[in-house]
Amino acid sequence: MAFAAITAVPAMAADVSECDVRGSAQFLAEPWEDNTRTYAQGAIRIAAIDMIEPAGAPFHLLIVSPPTNEIGERQCRIVDRGPGGYGFYALDISAIEASYDPARGLTLYVPAADYPADVSRPEFRTLTVTINQATGRITADYPD
Repeated sequence: MAFAAITAVPAMAADVSECDVRGSAQFLAEPWEDNTRTYAQGAIRIAAIDMIEPAGAPFHLLIVSPPTNEIGERQCRIVDRGPGGYGFYALDISAIEASYDPARGLTLYVPAADYPADVSRPEFRTLTVTINQATGRITADYPD
């Protein structure tokens, strides 16, 4: 049992932080209709953010979701590749798959890629993001 735990490839925590300048509409990846999705009857919105630089990791995932504050604003979060605001080489919003578990919330499976050795063929892996509307907790994992 211990051997299996040591040899298993763990999912590494991606970084989830409050929105900053990366949450600005000017950085929504174009075309908008291909790079945004809604869930939970529009209560949850996600979008690809393209910061342009650094060129090898410009993409971030924007999440706007419940709970709301006292004036009705939803929380805004950014998912990065890891601490320090380092993004992804690519995100494929059109290929996202989703599942829902009432105990955990909405889980999104987002194809994401790091900067590849051959830029013509990025290797996509799954960024897993779980959004719990009731608690506001958002977690993200990305394989290293």
